[in-house]
Amino acid sequence: MKSQTKNTPITGDEIRKEFLNFYHEKLHEIIPSASLIPDDPTVMLTIAGMLPFKPVFLGLKERPSKRATSSQKCIRTNDIENVGVTARHHTFFEMLGNFSFGDYFKKEAIEWAWELVTDIYGLSAENIIVSVFHEDDDSVKIWKEDIGIHPQRIIKLGEKDNFWSSGKTGPCGPCSELYYDFKPEKGLQNIDLEDGDRFIEFYNLVFMQYNRDPDGQLTDLKYKNIDTGMGLERMAQILQKKNNNYETDLIFPIIQKASEISKIDYYSSDERTKISLKIIGDHIRAVIHLISDGVVASNLGRGYILRRLIRRMVRHGRLLGLKNEFLSKLASVGIKLMQENYPDLKNNCEHILSEIKIEEIRFRETLDRGEKLLDELISSGQKMITGFKAFELYDTYGFPLELTEEIAQENNIGVDVKGFDKEMSAQKERAKAASQIIDLTLEGSLEREIDLFDKTFFNGYDSLDSDAEIKGIFLESTLVNKASEGQKVLIVLDQTSFYGESGGQVGDIGTIFSNDLEVLVDNVIRKKNVFLHYGIVKKGILSLGQKVKTKVNDLARAKAAANHTATHLLQSALKVVVNESVGQKGSLVAFNKLRFDFNSSQPITKDQIFKVETLVNSWILENHSLDIKNMAKSEALERGAVAMFGEKYDDEVRVVDVPSVSMELCGGTHVKTTSELGCFKIISEEGISAGVRRIEALSGQSAFEYFSDKNSLVSQLSDLLKANPNQLLDRVNSLQSELINKNKEIQKMKDEIAYFKYSSLSSSANKIGLFSLIISQLDGLDGNSLQSAALDLTSKLGDKSVVILGGIPDKENRKLLFVVSFGEDLVKRGMHAGKLINDISRICSGGGGGKPNFAQAGAKDIDKLNDALEYARKDLRTKLLSYSDK
Repeated sequence: MKSQTKNTPITGDEIRKEFLNFYHEKLHEIIPSASLIPDDPTVMLTIAGMLPFKPVFLGLKERPSKRATSSQKCIRTNDIENVGVTARHHTFFEMLGNFSFGDYFKKEAIEWAWELVTDIYGLSAENIIVSVFHEDDDSVKIWKEDIGIHPQRIIKLGEKDNFWSSGKTGPCGPCSELYYDFKPEKGLQNIDLEDGDRFIEFYNLVFMQYNRDPDGQLTDLKYKNIDTGMGLERMAQILQKKNNNYETDLIFPIIQKASEISKIDYYSSDERTKISLKIIGDHIRAVIHLISDGVVASNLGRGYILRRLIRRMVRHGRLLGLKNEFLSKLASVGIKLMQENYPDLKNNCEHILSEIKIEEIRFRETLDRGEKLLDELISSGQKMITGFKAFELYDTYGFPLELTEEIAQENNIGVDVKGFDKEMSAQKERAKAASQIIDLTLEGSLEREIDLFDKTFFNGYDSLDSDAEIKGIFLESTLVNKASEGQKVLIVLDQTSFYGESGGQVGDIGTIFSNDLEVLVDNVIRKKNVFLHYGIVKKGILSLGQKVKTKVNDLARAKAAANHTATHLLQSALKVVVNESVGQKGSLVAFNKLRFDFNSSQPITKDQIFKVETLVNSWILENHSLDIKNMAKSEALERGAVAMFGEKYDDEVRVVDVPSVSMELCGGTHVKTTSELGCFKIISEEGISAGVRRIEALSGQSAFEYFSDKNSLVSQLSDLLKANPNQLLDRVNSLQSELINKNKEIQKMKDEIAYFKYSSLSSSANKIGLFSLIISQLDGLDGNSLQSAALDLTSKLGDKSVVILGGIPDKENRKLLFVVSFGEDLVKRGMHAGKLINDISRICSGGGGGKPNFAQAGAKDIDKLNDALEYARKDLRTKLLSYSDK
């Protein structure tokens, strides 16, 4: 095998191949990557290269061989907020590992690791720092005497950093980590491995040699094991000499494609744009592997992780200006990049792209609705989104809490998470209570008592009135003989004109009465062919065997009948306009609206919706008479009647035929002629699950009320805007233009106020040796203004300047903001604005971070503002004086 020189570029595929081949030559069996769905029930996803071998290390499973090596795909989302922000955080990553199950131990593991990174990958010893557990003298000796590494390159660390354990008890042991030093010219004095700009940990060698008992005592394992992990993405960054993992050939082609689609040049983009591109580049790799391994988007478990990743990509795509679908194009790039090493990606390509497209379409619709409400909340000027509103976004619009928090944070607004949790708990209690009511009513004693009754004869197709006899009375699921005024009852009759809820159509409402009795019926359901009438006794005594009359509310029945017929017409129109394969997946026929669920992998376009509406309304105007009759199921199907997939039918069925338009098996109530519908209007169309769409629509009286409300709204807007209806659009466009101009003027005034507040500070800068220092409180400026002020002042004062500003942007909100800006000279001397701002903000119960030259932070305790600024003043004075003396 040829060695690589340190200047030789090496691809991600080559790094992986060289690693596996190296250890294969040292008698390691190459083990294919396990699925991201682990066998371990305690872990949701495969989060580490050693996870597939965990049962072996715990002694629960036979070892596959004495030595093994693998390139394991992994996913972690515990620190997803850092993805794209730091140079090395990912959700999806590949872990290269070599494992020994009771075979070789520390000496071989260390020697081979060194041979691999220096001879195969060509890294210089001058660029490698090693960390060891401070009590692990064996490892220190091997590194010094066998490898010959300089003692100053061996850093001893404590248990937190260099001792691995599988849990509170069980196998554990010290570890030794290899770090790459990007800046060896800084020397070996005062090495800080936490300095992410200088060091990157790329190879971890775990020496599993102890067993920890419940008392914390360590005893030697009979068989000592080796578990290592090298981050493929990190090694690619090192060998390809990139600034971060994202710009390596493992990820950057995806980012390039995203840049091309969004017409953005990655390298000249601002940091925020780059972060969005990096997040998309990272997440697409995770998504294609999750789907390929069988994860389906949902609101639970792994499915929720998949859905969250897709939704984050769509969200950041929007920030890049991508208003149309784009994820499947990027997924294709990701699949081509990785299919050679992961052939399942190629085999499952069509499925992966289809699932991504469906989920993207669904969430874009959710975003449209949720973002409107969120924009209203943000533009209202409030500084905190209440728990109630955050829950409304989640419960009504499908907006994840994390996304609400992310968008709110971008606009310097908080979210009441505790309030959200409270609303969530309340909903769970409501659901629990509701399920208990259902259980008591239908699944408790009532469920058993239903079998005592004969089938209820329904005579309500031809008449809304009927004679009947009381056959059963239930109070709170208990069968009784009588019920009196004010009591809620459930009544069983021998026959009824009330339609019982079934086939998607709601139950009728109306009255059960006699000369001295009145029961208001608010719902009717069918249970085992027995009609159960829910109501309240308004007058008199209700008794078993009593003779009564039933009277259905004719207006409510007419509305339900119109909506049910409209549902049949809608399905036929969808078959004509969209696709003949459209089939019903569910429905709701209510008094005030209809809802129709159907199969379709694509959203229905506005043009298609218009055509469907037009076709249904044309059938209404044609005044078709409905032909409804009973016939054998086989005959009905032979004639072309449509049956709902999965529905069970008797041998004799009821067929509702709108000649030349629609023919369906249906037990619901309908109009006599289509003209009774009056008109038809679709009010919404959306995806509700994979491959299933939902249309909500109105007909008859409900449609008339809808148009009347719209007309009233137009009239009110016309009066308010002093324009006739035909001029409303122009008037609104004009107002929007005025608002944009006003906002620009307001922003200009804000900038001028900000400049006025900070411009005089440059003349009052303190001179400390060679350096200029400004530390000041500036209230009334938001984050952007405070940032601009610090950068402007630093620019004026030059390379040897420090500017620290802290202030309260809004006294009512009682929040602090800090910014730290360093001139270039201080950055070259090793000063880091991000580290300083963390120290400052912690004094005020806050936190933040940033780059060496600029950082910003937020904090809560405004009473400690002066303390924080004074701390910064003392700290910097000492450091700046020391620099001036040199």
